[in-house]
Amino acid sequence: MPVSEDRQKFVYDFTEGNKDLKDLLGGKGANLAEMTNLGLPVPPGFTITTEACKVYLEGGTEPSSMRDEVTAHLEALERHMGKKLGQADDPLLVSVRSGAKFSMPGMMDTVLNIGLSDESVTGLAAQAGDERFAWDSYRRLIQMFGRTVLGVDGDLFEEALEEAKRAKGVTTDVDLDAGDLKHLVEEFKAIVSKETGRDFPQAPREQMDLAIRAVFDSWNGDRAKLYRRQERIPGDLGTAVNICSMVFGNLGPDSGTGVAFTRDPASGHQGVYGDYLQNAQGEDVVAGIRNTMQLAELEQLDKASYDQLMQIMETLETHYKDLCDIEFTIERGKLWMLQTRVGKRTAGAAFRIATQLVDQGLIDEAEALQRVTGAQLAQLMFPRFDEKAQTELLGRGIAASPGAAVGKAVFDSYTAVKWSRSGEKVILIRRETNPDDLDGMIASEGILTSRGGKTSHAAVVARGMGKTCVCGAEELEVDTKQRRMTAPGGVVIQEGDVVSIDGSTGKVYLGEVPVVPSPVVEYFEGRMHAGADDADELVQAVHRMMAYADRTRRLRVRANADNAEDAARARRFGAQGIGLCRTEHMFLGERREMVERLILADTDAEREEALGALLPLQKADFVELFEAMDGLPVTVRLLDPPLHEFLPDITELSVRVALAEAREDANENDLRLLQAVHKLHEQNPMLGLRGVRLGLVIPGLFAMQVRAIAEAAAERIGRQGDPRAEIMIPLVGTVQELEIVREEAERVIADVEAASGTDLTLPLGTMIELPRAALTADQIAEAAEFFSFGTNDLTQTVWGFSRDDVEASFFTAYLEKGIFGVSPFETIDRDGVGSLVRAAAKAGRATRPDLKLGVCGEHGGDPESVHFFHEVGLDYVSCSPFRIPVARLEAGRAAALNGSSSDSR
Repeated sequence: MPVSEDRQKFVYDFTEGNKDLKDLLGGKGANLAEMTNLGLPVPPGFTITTEACKVYLEGGTEPSSMRDEVTAHLEALERHMGKKLGQADDPLLVSVRSGAKFSMPGMMDTVLNIGLSDESVTGLAAQAGDERFAWDSYRRLIQMFGRTVLGVDGDLFEEALEEAKRAKGVTTDVDLDAGDLKHLVEEFKAIVSKETGRDFPQAPREQMDLAIRAVFDSWNGDRAKLYRRQERIPGDLGTAVNICSMVFGNLGPDSGTGVAFTRDPASGHQGVYGDYLQNAQGEDVVAGIRNTMQLAELEQLDKASYDQLMQIMETLETHYKDLCDIEFTIERGKLWMLQTRVGKRTAGAAFRIATQLVDQGLIDEAEALQRVTGAQLAQLMFPRFDEKAQTELLGRGIAASPGAAVGKAVFDSYTAVKWSRSGEKVILIRRETNPDDLDGMIASEGILTSRGGKTSHAAVVARGMGKTCVCGAEELEVDTKQRRMTAPGGVVIQEGDVVSIDGSTGKVYLGEVPVVPSPVVEYFEGRMHAGADDADELVQAVHRMMAYADRTRRLRVRANADNAEDAARARRFGAQGIGLCRTEHMFLGERREMVERLILADTDAEREEALGALLPLQKADFVELFEAMDGLPVTVRLLDPPLHEFLPDITELSVRVALAEAREDANENDLRLLQAVHKLHEQNPMLGLRGVRLGLVIPGLFAMQVRAIAEAAAERIGRQGDPRAEIMIPLVGTVQELEIVREEAERVIADVEAASGTDLTLPLGTMIELPRAALTADQIAEAAEFFSFGTNDLTQTVWGFSRDDVEASFFTAYLEKGIFGVSPFETIDRDGVGSLVRAAAKAGRATRPDLKLGVCGEHGGDPESVHFFHEVGLDYVSCSPFRIPVARLEAGRAAALNGSSSDSR
């Protein structure tokens, strides 16, 4: 909806906001305000709101009152600082920085040193007593402004800078003197003039206004949109803009800039973690262009600033009650705080930190559950490298984001994306990454850089995405132009060679290193218990969080399992029953021939003989399944797919028959099969003869399956077992279908009870997987004792999508264009499919208050979807065995976050 400008305030001083105004001030602005309120040393400034950005993006121009508000706040800032923006003798300089509600590191634009010009640079030099510093700041402004505001190719500036260093015979920026930098400024201005057709703007206010618009525009930049899709950040939030008075870390050896964490974002361990760079501005640290020193070394350089920083870090962590990520600058011995935010962390760190904070009394268990996610738990279940394997170590860097990643070496993002789309697993290798590498980082199994530390762009983004990352592997020489990497000893890795990187140790190996199961999986399998080493410490943290979740959750979690082996694994993973047993899987393999006999039967006797042959096999399957799940519910879905799926492929069979006829030795059975295949062939089989329709059209089919279930249950009871079978009828669209099948099933169950002398409790229910079933749920509930939402088919029929086709044909385009934030087959479409689920649940329970409700589609293991099912009031979700821990955790998180929803039972 359009943003109204009426009586809106679009600019806030840092003294006016607080950390709870992230929607309005963005995360950076809200936290700068919060630190200001806490009395921490924050450079004065003000924030332009996200609402102003929305107005700009909707209409292409700033709100009419915004310029006057900016002017008023700028004048107040100038009075406070005792200098004016860009004045000649002692200029006030400011940074213009983006800051959305959710952290998007490096994805939007920032410009430093606004206010410098040909005139004011000499004033800055005089005021600072350092001519080199002034000209270095000016060249940085032109470089950043030219790239982010004027759209000049950043490589042109980089090439000029590299040429200046080559001409001087030096390797780092800090080795260039004032004269070198003065010459570089003229080169940079010439680049701007040539590429844009205009001179670099000299008016300070024009610089600031253009930078503000550039930050607004960067919200819809390609890399920002790609990052939002990856992280599922809504596209309509907009970004705030923070105008902050400049403090300088590049004023000499007593100055510098750094990034600090209150705990290790990779492991969660407490200690002193971060990077510091002397005589540098902030972008030097995160860009990774110069290797940093560890934060602990700052104590030897500047103990007063170090001690003050440690105290501030403790204050912030206690205040925010979480790991904090901090950016700071030291200007000639004075510490300034430039940013804080709740820091991104690895999956393992998230679980460790959550339990640590509970033990420290900073948060309770309910809050701890909100600090971890099912997606993080899934990451912890990935395999790791086998420590006993024979390996060839290439080098070692900084363990920036854990995991075991193997792939072919690629040296640019374009190749990473191209090869990945061709099915190749790749490792993106760069000297350092920048925001333009995002698409390649997403496409890669892992990222390796020879520069940068735990706070570099590569490390921060990789941790946010859950990607394996090793940074700062200085001993590895990366040559992106020649597409190769050279390791100590002269080992050369060419593009396409396989490498393995360990984000937990920082080690880089040649070739493919074997992997072993994660200790977290071993814990869920019951093969590992909490102990003292690091892996066991993680297991202990996971164990505690799972215990919190299980005590808290209302939703029960079942498994989709079709055999005793899967059922036993699911039970070890914490399943509370089976929500979907697909009986069609029992018709495959050696039994396919029996199914063919059923399909080819011409008479009732032949059909009954074929069903009779299948009955004992089905019964034996169910006996094993009920034994594995003894005492827990097992929902058995009767045959669902079209019968043609159990017959040979029509093309292969046609060729076989044609060749046989040419040889005049055609097989009579093949001829009958081909006739049956043609008879059963459908243009759209998923909307054809399947599910309940099969049970109604093929006499005795469903009766055989019900008898197998009933006899298996009776046998288990006779052996002192506790089978809790439930019979589910698929693809029902009208209550009449269900009533007919139910009558037949009840007759069969009664017959088995009489024959076995056993009382059986076998609830009959249905899958709700057609829109009509959802819309007539009140009627269907009259004949159903439970509903299980088949959200895979429901999504297909609501959207009119064929899942097997559309995901490969146009889903990529839909995701790129923002039509989908995420595939509706991955996360439930709340507005469409979800509204039918909600309506059917309400209508079904209006008819039958004790109606049991579950879901057995793939959405049952999706974290976001689990929260929706909790809100709707379902009784359980069902998912594949390996997703059960994720569903358990998310069910606990949903309950802790929402409490019991209004329509829960």
